[in-house]
Amino acid sequence: MNGYIALLGSGEYLSVMDEVDKFLLANCGAKDRKPKVICLPTAAGQEGDTSVKRWMKMGIDHFTRLGADVQAVPVTDAESANKQSHASTVEEADFVYFSGGNPLYLYETMKDSLVWKSAMKVFERGGVYAGCSAGAMILGKEMPNFRRLGLNSVPAFDFVPAVIIPHFDATPMFFKPIISAARMRLKENDLMIGIDENTAMVGRNSEWTVMGKASVHVFTKNESKSYAVGEKFNL
Repeated sequence: MNGYIALLGSGEYLSVMDEVDKFLLANCGAKDRKPKVICLPTAAGQEGDTSVKRWMKMGIDHFTRLGADVQAVPVTDAESANKQSHASTVEEADFVYFSGGNPLYLYETMKDSLVWKSAMKVFERGGVYAGCSAGAMILGKEMPNFRRLGLNSVPAFDFVPAVIIPHFDATPMFFKPIISAARMRLKENDLMIGIDENTAMVGRNSEWTVMGKASVHVFTKNESKSYAVGEKFNL
């Protein structure tokens, strides 16, 4: 059985996600030893060294505080995503975490890369995949193309059969038309999921639980339903 997936609307490496991360650490397949966590700042790869180092430090500090054996790997572009030493380090993990940034850049950098293949090996043997914001969006069926103001969509990895929208309860006004356009393009039986800030949907296979502080919203083209913390739902 594949491992758990955690998709966050925001809040990576902050104490507000302690409950979520403690659950994931306890269920990542590590037995009688510290769980091995790998933090990947790839989605911030275009933001410069300062941003990348900040995300790496936040991840290390957070998971060290929670008692894990944690390492941040500087995968920031296609070259580093195909570095064998990085891929080998990722493959040894129990828990792989992608923090936020640019979802299109993250997808394009990870697609067919050695590091992504290693992350999938972790997941397939029962380890955890966690992704916040961009890291959540790439697991959906597709993503709004922000380069074209959401007028079309681009592919994603299709682990979760939905368009995933993070920061849902804090979406700026200028992004709301993009989200509306994405919903209008939904076909029958298609789904769009909005994940509020400081909130996660955590699950394996098709069963999900809302954790954190707010809600997860599941949309079809014409209907919607919201799930509060502690509620379960299926996709």
